[in-house]
Amino acid sequence: MITADQLKDVLERTEKLHHYLNIDQKKVEFEEEQLRTQAPDFWDDPKRAEAQMKKVKGIEKWLEGYKQCRQYADELQLAFDYYKEELVSEQEVDADYDKAMKCIEELELKNMLRQDEDSMDAVLKINSGAGGTEAQDWAQMLMRMYMRWCEANGYKTTITDLQPGEEVGIKSMTMTIEGGEYAYGFLKSENGVHRLVRVSPYNAQGKRMTSFASVFVTPLVDDTIEVYVDPAKVSWDTFRSSGAGGQNVNKVESGVRLRYQYEDPDTGEKEEILIENTETRDQPKNREKAMKLLKSQLYDRALKKQQAEKAKVEANKKKIEWGSQIRSYVFDDRRVKDHRTGYQTSDVDGVMDGKIDGFIKAYLMEFAESDAEKEN
Repeated sequence: MITADQLKDVLERTEKLHHYLNIDQKKVEFEEEQLRTQAPDFWDDPKRAEAQMKKVKGIEKWLEGYKQCRQYADELQLAFDYYKEELVSEQEVDADYDKAMKCIEELELKNMLRQDEDSMDAVLKINSGAGGTEAQDWAQMLMRMYMRWCEANGYKTTITDLQPGEEVGIKSMTMTIEGGEYAYGFLKSENGVHRLVRVSPYNAQGKRMTSFASVFVTPLVDDTIEVYVDPAKVSWDTFRSSGAGGQNVNKVESGVRLRYQYEDPDTGEKEEILIENTETRDQPKNREKAMKLLKSQLYDRALKKQQAEKAKVEANKKKIEWGSQIRSYVFDDRRVKDHRTGYQTSDVDGVMDGKIDGFIKAYLMEFAESDAEKEN
């Protein structure tokens, strides 16, 4: 049975959410933004209309989320009072408490995702580090981990490029994560080098081996975001897709390779961005997706420049080597530890099965709050 202090905590946190989320202001905003959608010429510019509808739905979700938490908190208060009169059981009060806490914690977590890009879909890329078979197997294990997390959270994943390992695993993989809320906001915590320590199944002596793989997460741009691509800096190649079976394999050049000669607008430094896409057997569709991935990379670079100006840490340029990892997965000690937040768990199997919410939440609580302090 919950205590009076636990009830007080729920009521206070719900009230704080009302303040943090500016609920009264959001109600006014919602009315104003919804009125704009009723203009006679609203759909004359489809892109603009789509962006406006997205804005309205975004505000509405915050209002609905708070309304739900407020309702659960009020129901908990009633249940607590009714228990004193023996009208409800302890179990019913505790169930109402769990429901209210879950709603509050989810909304508090979303409130940490304050940046515009947090609500966007994501592109996730994994590269195996040095070490051949071991590292390539580890990269594939990470791929499975993220795919399981996406599946559990209602996201749709599409592998746009996959380079298989020489014997097992993968050398690299790129996938898009779409169809849910805040894919980038949650997964940005995974940017960095992931380190595996285990007794190798590929070593005859059964030695303890260390492997590395890097994970890069960028926002996936949609049609409502304008990103300039200089046509003069774009070149295309086509190649025959490799893979299992099918008449088109090795006969039709459906795979596309996009090269973009990027020039840093501040330093003038030049770099070639290379994107390969073998997602479908349809070359035009692969070209379209490759261009979308290029725009996502360019958007991410512009974003990182803004973050650097705000004194944020740009962590994507570390080598894949000892000492630069963000998280260690030590299988024989049954331990997974995040080196940035100190959060750890002994549920290694659960983590590898996609249960990484604890790591995501710990990252957001530590870094989103510090970012918010900088802005205030």
